[in-house]
Amino acid sequence: MNNSIQQLRQQHGWSQADLARHLGVSRQTVNALERGRYDPSLPLAFSIARLFGMAIEDVFQPVRD
Repeated sequence: MNNSIQQLRQQHGWSQADLARHLGVSRQTVNALERGRYDPSLPLAFSIARLFGMAIEDVFQPVRD
């Protein structure tokens, strides 16, 4: 799954650790999300979208073949 988490985080001037603190996850989780190595649970995806004031589909996009 593709996502725009890194761009959104940078727009807010947050480090990965800052974003992790806001979401209640580890910095390693944020890193894995940004690199596309980890797809978040639905509750975490909702939390991420809510934090940035966006819809889930505006943050996460399915990989297209």
